[in-house]
Amino acid sequence: MTDRPGNGGPGEGPEFGWLYGRPPGSDEQSPEATRKIPVQPRPGQSGGQSGPPTENLGRRLPPPAAQQRTDPRPPVPAPTPYQPGQPYQQPYGQPPQQPPGRPGRAGGGFWARRLRRPGFYVRTVLVLLLLWVTYIVAVPFITWQSAEQVAFEPDGDRPAEQDGTTYLLVGSDSRRDLSAAERKKLSTGNPQSELTDTMMLLHTGDGPSVLLSIPRDTRIDRPFFSGKINGAYGRGGAALLTRVIETETGIRVDKYVEIGLGGVADVVDAVGGIEVCPVERIKDPLAGLNIRRGCQEINGTKALAYSRSRKQSALGDLERVRRQREVIGAIGDKVLSPWSVVNPVRWWKLNKAVPSFFAFGEGMSSLDASRWALAMSKSGGTDNLTCTMPVTDGSAETWDRDRADPLFAAIIDDDTDKITKKQCTPNGIVR
Repeated sequence: MTDRPGNGGPGEGPEFGWLYGRPPGSDEQSPEATRKIPVQPRPGQSGGQSGPPTENLGRRLPPPAAQQRTDPRPPVPAPTPYQPGQPYQQPYGQPPQQPPGRPGRAGGGFWARRLRRPGFYVRTVLVLLLLWVTYIVAVPFITWQSAEQVAFEPDGDRPAEQDGTTYLLVGSDSRRDLSAAERKKLSTGNPQSELTDTMMLLHTGDGPSVLLSIPRDTRIDRPFFSGKINGAYGRGGAALLTRVIETETGIRVDKYVEIGLGGVADVVDAVGGIEVCPVERIKDPLAGLNIRRGCQEINGTKALAYSRSRKQSALGDLERVRRQREVIGAIGDKVLSPWSVVNPVRWWKLNKAVPSFFAFGEGMSSLDASRWALAMSKSGGTDNLTCTMPVTDGSAETWDRDRADPLFAAIIDDDTDKITKKQCTPNGIVR
């Protein structure tokens, strides 16, 4: 086949002669420098000499910069920062990714990260426990600030200081603070009454505690007072009643607690009712009581009637003081139950009822009141004693001094272990 001009054959002139290894110095003109293939010098050759042209065969020449192929795709724009509230657009050529989250929201959000930390639960429990303890302590402190203070210490000679602590608990049947509707509901009768249906001495010390009921019909004959003991309160208030009791027993009264007629009902309702166990059926219209025999739950209104009724029992007031101690003991059991403390509503109602219907002797702090309440609640325990004042021949008017005086002496000496079963009986009589 005949070579055609312009095909780059061996005889095609100077333009392509360099491809066939024409030595320098020939009459052919050298190609452009940019079209020469650089060759690494061989060992023993000078740096300016090129190797045999056959070593460069088969290599692709880089095209001139002007002739380089350009990428048909448009250039990738730089990603723009994510702006909150704007739809997120994935930059061209970038791998899929989620839009950047807000500060503090990565990994499921702030609360999700908190909940995954074990220390979060421990701190939460400690905070709740601290708030609960603060509430338990603060509620009595706040509500009892409004409790009435009563001047109970009498003038003149009094028994000397004695070991232990003796509280005088008085249940006043005063109706002055009750409305007509409340008097009707509680069957209280005469609004002018100023008598004390309940009088108890509570002694605490080294030995067993002693809760001693004093019958309201006890006859007193002293120069400063003569008549039934329950009339002393109406005639001279707490101070005269304290003087009568200290004179008759020789026991010094250290603290004084007074509860109003409506207080029993409110406290019982505040603790959710109490359980009583009547030994007989009682139907007393005057007290508003109709209760069957046996253990049962009662509300505040019935509890008040149960502790006031006395005319339907053969023992009269002697049986009533026993039921009064039963009601007080049942209230104490409910007050000390864990549910009364854990339940914030019950705890609030209970403490709110106390200053509304309780009065405390002057100088008695909230801590003293708490100690009294704790001692009252424990008075019905097997290790403690509950008694009615020893009386003669089953009469509530006269004390049996042969049994009463040793009982008083044991309390005065804070040696209550010496009290015998004949001196301390539920209704004050020996059978």
